[in-house]
Amino acid sequence: MASLQSLISKQLIAPNCTATARLNGAPPSVVNASSSEASSDEKKVTKRRLALLGAGALSTVLLNSSSADAEEVPKNYRSYVDANDGYSYLYPADWRDFDFLGHDSAFKDRNVQLQSVRVAFIPTQKTDIRDLGPMDEAIFNLVTEVYAAPNQIPTIYEMQERTVDGRNYWTFEYDLEAPGYGVSAFATVAIGNGRYYTLIVTANERRWSRLRNRLKVVADSFKIYDLNA
Repeated sequence: MASLQSLISKQLIAPNCTATARLNGAPPSVVNASSSEASSDEKKVTKRRLALLGAGALSTVLLNSSSADAEEVPKNYRSYVDANDGYSYLYPADWRDFDFLGHDSAFKDRNVQLQSVRVAFIPTQKTDIRDLGPMDEAIFNLVTEVYAAPNQIPTIYEMQERTVDGRNYWTFEYDLEAPGYGVSAFATVAIGNGRYYTLIVTANERRWSRLRNRLKVVADSFKIYDLNA
């Protein structure tokens, strides 16, 4: 399997490629994708449906805020700030840091598996997340081609764009289903400082309904700072 960095690089170079997927009768606010190969006709139908979803069928929310909105650390959270690499985020106060291969920082629950947050970044010549193309298509390709393993079936839920201090961020919710287990997650992606940043916060699918709001705070807290030249 190709490395995560090479796959994300592919996404940066060709963000508008058509994902091989089927929409299996999912409700309008959900995109369900299969990793099996589709025919050319299926690809055309998928592309058309994605265009329709981009017109508003997906739950797409545009938010505007300033850095002042996130300065106070909420109760039961801690703030992680990486001044050298230009980013920050909140994480649950009872989580601990750990080494996650290929990532710059990571924290996880002390007792429960799959509950973690991690941040990675790779170089890019793009200057804004919107340079990847339409949000719904870019996120669809990212989840189905980068995040999902061959044995996993991804389902994409709400997508949001927020703008903080003039910088755009995309946050989206998704599931990865595999035989015997499932993982639910929020991801936030953004571009700045010549880097493509990704934050992913996950939990076991069975616990997601209890943890979702708590982990959404983490996803929404991610922020990039301009690095001094």
